[in-house]
Amino acid sequence: MNDAPTRFFTAVRSRRSTRQYLTKPATSELIQKVLEDAQCTPSNCNTQPWMVHIVSGKAQRALAQTLLLAEELGQQKPDFSFDVSDFYGVYAERHHSMASTRNNAAGISREDVEARREDMLRNLSFYGAPHVALLFMPSFGDNVRTAGDIGMYAQTFLLSLVANGLAGIPQTILGFYADTIRRKLGISDEFKLLFGISFGYADHDAPDQQIDVGRATISDSVVFHS
Repeated sequence: MNDAPTRFFTAVRSRRSTRQYLTKPATSELIQKVLEDAQCTPSNCNTQPWMVHIVSGKAQRALAQTLLLAEELGQQKPDFSFDVSDFYGVYAERHHSMASTRNNAAGISREDVEARREDMLRNLSFYGAPHVALLFMPSFGDNVRTAGDIGMYAQTFLLSLVANGLAGIPQTILGFYADTIRRKLGISDEFKLLFGISFGYADHDAPDQQIDVGRATISDSVVFHS
């Protein structure tokens, strides 16, 4: 285990939100290994509130068709509100910088509305990834603590993907179709959809894999008290 710090460093620093994938699926054994890692995530009062649905193969392709139809019919119904227009100040600047970097890498101009919409729709076919993990949760109080638990689970899941030679991307937009996904997969209304993570083997030659959206410095985010 002497190389454990190195492996952790590599997983954390090399993780990217991947939007181009190979068609090769991960084995069920490898997915099980990732899930076992994620199951070690801490949670408030050890409630372990995550309820995860892994969708692959024919079921995933059918779900993608259903989501694209729901988008065409304007059938968005999220369990939790989200609007990027709520971002302000430096948070809005970071969002705009990321979007600009991505669009430039993909050759999409700000004025090309059709190309931008086509790029958005790739979310609903999971960016071509062969698997998607849909992260559901029970509803307790204002849901903030539970959502935090799901976020910690997702980070463990994402880092385990990288450590096991896979890649993933968390997708808030999948949560916009919570009712549609529940109906399609036969999931109880008791469980609320926060977001999903599409995953598989990255296409390392894709333009999206070459960009670096950057990170704020520690001094921008951390205050030390002593």
